[in-house]
Amino acid sequence: MKGKAASTSLLLHTATAACIGLATLFQPGETTAASPEASTALNSGDRAFWKMEYRKADSLYAIAGACEPMNAEIWWKLARLEVSIGESLPRDDKKKRIEHYRKAVHHAQKSIRLDSTRAESHAWLAAALGMAAEKSGTKEKLRNAGEIKRQLDTALRLNPNDQTALSMLGSYYRQAAGIGWFRRMMGGTFVGKMPKGDYEDAENALKKAITLDPRVIRNYHELALVELELGHKKEAAALMEAAMDKPILFYSDRRRLRQMRHLLEKLRDD
Repeated sequence: MKGKAASTSLLLHTATAACIGLATLFQPGETTAASPEASTALNSGDRAFWKMEYRKADSLYAIAGACEPMNAEIWWKLARLEVSIGESLPRDDKKKRIEHYRKAVHHAQKSIRLDSTRAESHAWLAAALGMAAEKSGTKEKLRNAGEIKRQLDTALRLNPNDQTALSMLGSYYRQAAGIGWFRRMMGGTFVGKMPKGDYEDAENALKKAITLDPRVIRNYHELALVELELGHKKEAAALMEAAMDKPILFYSDRRRLRQMRHLLEKLRDD
């Protein structure tokens, strides 16, 4: 324990020292950070994040957090980072991925405690909760669905154009539309509310997400899966073809592109 405490203390000391040193590197940016040190670290962290340099982003966000620990923006960005790190790990490395998703839940919850009016905090909490439930059984996933939906509803009430929340909502509705088998299997014995939503709801949310940010590969993939469920093979193929020209923004985009190429090959063979 002493070694762990010393390590944590050293990390905080290093981040705080870096925070002070950044004063000479201040460049204005579009963040809520009040101090030039935190603003510099946060802007630099964002640049590293969008280059998928996640370790660098983590270090820079830690510096920003040491400068301004009560800044909600820093904590939801840390939640986004932990989700993205988890998604970048191999699919069979579930233990490590779950650890990152649980960290994301913690960071998003902290962001909400600091400022409950930020749509991003609620959207990334919903994303983290959904990912963290990966190792749960079907019953537990359904119980968690209510909290995920509440967070998405809150995010969209605060900002109806939050692309992340719309993307996650589209996925939520897609999965809700496909649980009829579970309701039949349980024969009414499941205790709790079943998630509500259909493919039309999913379609509307994902189409709006694409309109708001046409770059995001995830939304094309999710909407293509909805179209396939509806039997709209031509529309699904067009969406997947369109996704091939989009920039890779997250490590998970590579996996989604591979899956879409496989689906396109199957559609061509049919």
